[in-house]
Amino acid sequence: MEAALAQLDTLPGLILGFDRTAGDEFQGLLAEGSAIVELVVRLARLDALSGLDDPGWRIGIGFGDVEDAAVTSTRAARGSAYIAARQAVVDSARAPAYVALRTAHPADADRGLEAETALVLLRTLLTRRTDKGWVVVDALTPGAEDSVGVEPQDRDAATQAQVAQQLGVSESAVSQRLARALWREGVRGAELATRLLDRVQAGDPQAGEQAAKTVSGGK
Repeated sequence: MEAALAQLDTLPGLILGFDRTAGDEFQGLLAEGSAIVELVVRLARLDALSGLDDPGWRIGIGFGDVEDAAVTSTRAARGSAYIAARQAVVDSARAPAYVALRTAHPADADRGLEAETALVLLRTLLTRRTDKGWVVVDALTPGAEDSVGVEPQDRDAATQAQVAQQLGVSESAVSQRLARALWREGVRGAELATRLLDRVQAGDPQAGEQAAKTVSGGK
């Protein structure tokens, strides 16, 4: 629990920090789709470091309104976003990859399903990444060990050569580990999930600036 909270406390786009709400469940308020994607990545990496072969934390995502944006604690916040997130974390126990997304506004339901599907596929991919794969991904993304990173072809060959020297392996070994880690696929999946999540938030004109995402997680 503490390791997970420490990872999520530094998420970009965090409006209200994650607080424990009941038992081993916690909840936070996020401002943008990329923050949800980063949350999925960080929890997947935490699972890998814990030696888990399957997703550990259940993730429920809710889109809707927040009644009082002036509150300083997610435990004190209210609104349809939190109700949707509560339902999502319940449903996540039976969902593929333990990820569920629910929308408070019916008009957003189809867009929500599309975004949920992208997150399920992304988390499934990341769950299959081995420790060696994470090591190479981390080494090629200095200062962002818990992010998906960028396309390998967007970095010059010297960088991979330096990583190979750092890890004491050949450049071909680095390339092979990147391929087995499905890095390119992870990048594409993260970008797609982010776009679809942002469509959910922008989709309902009645939600306006009050649209919010709430994430609850529980073992």
